[in-house]
Amino acid sequence: MSKRKFDGGVRVAATWVTLGLTFGMALLAALSFANSSQADSSLPTSGDQANSLIERGRYLARAGNCVSCHTAPDGPAFAGGLAFQTPFGKLYSTNITPDPETGIGKWTEQQFERAVREGVRPDGAHLYPAFPYTAYTKISDEDVSALFAYLKIVKPVNFTPPENEMGFPANQRWALGLWKALFFEEGRFQADSKQTPEWNRGAYLVEGLGHCSACHSPRNFMGAEKTSMAMTGGEYTDKVPSGEYREWSAPNLTDVPNGLGSWPVEEVAAYLKTGRNAFSETHGPMNEVILNSTRHLSDADVKAMAVYLKSLPGNVGNIGKPASAQVLKDGETLYNVNCGTCHQPDGLGALSADAGAKLVGNPMVQASNPASLINVILYGPHLAKLPGPKRWKDMPEFGSKLADEEIAAIASYMRAAWGNVGGAVTEEQVAKQR
Repeated sequence: MSKRKFDGGVRVAATWVTLGLTFGMALLAALSFANSSQADSSLPTSGDQANSLIERGRYLARAGNCVSCHTAPDGPAFAGGLAFQTPFGKLYSTNITPDPETGIGKWTEQQFERAVREGVRPDGAHLYPAFPYTAYTKISDEDVSALFAYLKIVKPVNFTPPENEMGFPANQRWALGLWKALFFEEGRFQADSKQTPEWNRGAYLVEGLGHCSACHSPRNFMGAEKTSMAMTGGEYTDKVPSGEYREWSAPNLTDVPNGLGSWPVEEVAAYLKTGRNAFSETHGPMNEVILNSTRHLSDADVKAMAVYLKSLPGNVGNIGKPASAQVLKDGETLYNVNCGTCHQPDGLGALSADAGAKLVGNPMVQASNPASLINVILYGPHLAKLPGPKRWKDMPEFGSKLADEEIAAIASYMRAAWGNVGGAVTEEQVAKQR
């Protein structure tokens, strides 16, 4: 589900495209930091009030993805400097430690609140929507206070991240005000009285702190999320196992066959909590979400998120047309030779150490954009280091074994076979990911 950080500015009209692309790709990275058992959305009322507020903030920070985006590789936690590649330049996350010179040590809670919920820095400059204030605007006053209290006690680090490497007009922050006027609606989460407390808690986490739609929704030409296509899948840029940046696709999370239709609530919750379920295992950019965030949330909260996700109105999104009969025939032969032993000719796989995951009804296999599926075939799945025994056999990379045309045929077959509804994959799409 989700990516990224503070910073901001672009120009008018065409520049908004830039903004949205930045927002979309930056926002994939995730949800983060330290442990807590608080799951309720009300303020703690027992024990030492200050410590309770800090611990609550620690928990909320995990749900909000702070450490994943504000920590450079091998760098101090929350000190910023993590680079985000975009089509129009490079963005670096900011230092959010309480260092008074380079971090947020001199910020007031009101300034912090305005940055988090309105996307405005203390100096009045707009923040890039790569920092998901468009979702964080829903956070309650109490939770903003708790987050601020926690960040004020993390270890201060005197570090100034590199300057953003953005060309004109993307380096013009003032134009973000125009973008906000068109696409940003400021306001707190409003509970739905017709729904259960569990559903509302899940909605608050998914739509607010979790900012799942940032990666799982497509965007218009100005970079804003398409509300009519919410949660039907999106795109972003991140690293593949080779260390190079490539496009990835976030799958459909609505209750349809090419989304979460075949996943019961319990399986959605298991995936968020453990990174594994009977259908899939986390891989690629989603690893950060599981490892740094959702696996640390309470069982009640991940269940609530699953309940909310399963309630989303079904929308298959833009799936495209299947490949030609000849391509599908060739793809079936190639699949049986290269994939059928582990994933089975019927695509059902098996829960055993010498088998592969289920491909039937798999959201990643059927995503509107096949980028993630292609990456898995080319480079292997880039699995997370999860606790517990492995559920399936390790999958090798096939990029050195198969040509672009062959991988396109296999992917096209997998996306159309066994009742799957994904569109055709082209040789050009594979070449782009290679």
